[in-house]
Amino acid sequence: MSVIQVCGLTPLKGEISIQGSKNAVLPMMAAALLHRGVMVLTNVPVIRDVTCMLDILESLGCRCCRSGDCLVMDA
Repeated sequence: MSVIQVCGLTPLKGEISIQGSKNAVLPMMAAALLHRGVMVLTNVPVIRDVTCMLDILESLGCRCCRSGDCLVMDA
């Protein structure tokens, strides 16, 4: 386990990007079928599970468009 030790009396500031998780995105993709209109997910990981889920959703009539880590779905 890594440790970050901060010494000083000034407050920390900044931003970090969190990597997308298949365990989070797959249920949201399935939920797109229950949503009327367009659903946009960002930070979607490029993995085989997500690609398979896209194929399943498209076979059920959902229009899907992927651009980088962004996924647009219209059920």
